[in-house]
Amino acid sequence: MVEQAEQQVITEANKDKELHDNVSDNLSQELTATVDDYAAEAIETSSPYDAEEAEKPEPLYSTFPKSQKFLILIVGSFAGLVSPLTGSIYLPALNSIAADLGVRTSLVNLTITTYQIFQGLAPSFLASLADTRGRRPTYLIAFSIYIIANLALALQHNYVALMVLRCMQSAGSSATIALGSAVVADIVTRAERGSWVGYAGLGISLGPALGPTIGGLLDQYLGWRSIFWFLLILGSVLMVIILTFMPETGRAVVGNGSVKPARWNLSLAQWLRVRRGHHFNGTESVEEDRSTISKPKQRLNPFSALRILLEPEGGITLGFGAIFFAGYFMVLTTLSEQLAARFGFSSAIVGLCYLPLGFGSLCSRWTAGKLFDWNFRRHARLRGIPLDLSRQQKLEVFPIERIRLEICIPMIYISCGTVLGYAWAMQTNASLAGIEVSLFFLGLFISGAQQGLNTLVVDTHADTPATATAANNLFRCLMSSGGVAVAPFMIEKVGIGLMGVFISGVWLTFSPCLWAVLLYGKGWRESAKIKQEKDHEKNNDQSV
Repeated sequence: MVEQAEQQVITEANKDKELHDNVSDNLSQELTATVDDYAAEAIETSSPYDAEEAEKPEPLYSTFPKSQKFLILIVGSFAGLVSPLTGSIYLPALNSIAADLGVRTSLVNLTITTYQIFQGLAPSFLASLADTRGRRPTYLIAFSIYIIANLALALQHNYVALMVLRCMQSAGSSATIALGSAVVADIVTRAERGSWVGYAGLGISLGPALGPTIGGLLDQYLGWRSIFWFLLILGSVLMVIILTFMPETGRAVVGNGSVKPARWNLSLAQWLRVRRGHHFNGTESVEEDRSTISKPKQRLNPFSALRILLEPEGGITLGFGAIFFAGYFMVLTTLSEQLAARFGFSSAIVGLCYLPLGFGSLCSRWTAGKLFDWNFRRHARLRGIPLDLSRQQKLEVFPIERIRLEICIPMIYISCGTVLGYAWAMQTNASLAGIEVSLFFLGLFISGAQQGLNTLVVDTHADTPATATAANNLFRCLMSSGGVAVAPFMIEKVGIGLMGVFISGVWLTFSPCLWAVLLYGKGWRESAKIKQEKDHEKNNDQSV
């Protein structure tokens, strides 16, 4: 009986053990299946785009070969020279034009003011076209207007025609500055943009300095009409170069340069490459990447430039830049009259006296441009971020306002001193050498500061660089046209020395606004971006 009871207990224990093992196995299988199901579900529901983005590196910012980039830069720089050169080239010839047309010199001076006004307004219309349809067609439209205007100016014989045709000439030439900066933004990353935008904007400072030199020589030896024949030839040569060699760079059309534009938008060099069966840009190993095409986030129109003025950061940067350029232009436009009155120079010698100003502007492209790029690398090093110059750097990572303005603001304060030095050298009848030295440093530091402000505007409006530069040009020209009108009156009433004090005082008074951009600009920009995204989502919801 005992043995039977023990055997029964062992049998029941074995059954319990088998039951327990079966339950454990089933539970383990169920748990394993559940984990597998969740893993499979997670893989299925995860975004394939995110997985690809995690592995796929950011595409090249520009596929243009370095030699081609350099060619684009050279063409853009010379094209950008046209507008300011045209504005100042006939300053030494004002008296000759007035005498020949039988009007007062003050009336001929009005053509400078109207030129400045149209120089500000016209790019707002052409820049929107450039940001949506491309740079090349906009260049060709602008130069066509410019060439026709110069031909008519060389042949006209009355004051009304001079006034109207100068406005037309301004409308054709003025877009070249905005296009030059936009082309650089298309092909160069922010880490190198300080130097490259400086070269593209070289005409802004160099043109007003070289213009009187060339105009003075032409007026004295060939007559004032030769000025417009010279500009006609210059515009025609540049247009032929653009037609032949300049590729389309607009990111709304060709992306990073890998997307082939429409056949009519190919340069002659590209068309010949395609006809021979080669890649249109000569980069055989580069595949088309349509994901790099960047359309403007907002619909553009001729008044898009005004929207930038309503931004906290954009409005301050453009506003101060306009005030800064107006002061510079007050010095520039009164220099020829001051030199002629104090030294009795001919128009040719007066023109040559502008050369130190031009050399200073030219030197700023190597000094200020290198400083801006150095400061970008310094901030990258401080944040432990490696720089790949072939790929764009994100504004979310870099405090671009601080990077640009840490160099720009000291140059503005030094510029205040150089303006005072020039004004009082002229007021106290100092030697010509002292005046010329002050003009060199004036060009060096004012051009460097303008370069920083221009680059910042382009950096913070990456999707519409032409419109941003056009907005900069608009407010700068409108403000400087007022400065041109006021400057002779101030010199007559209080003297050129106190005019220099006034200019420096205005710059110093408004300079704290740039400190606000340096400290709070990044936050303003991020808040504006969040608001824009919310508005975009709201519009999408309403459309659905």
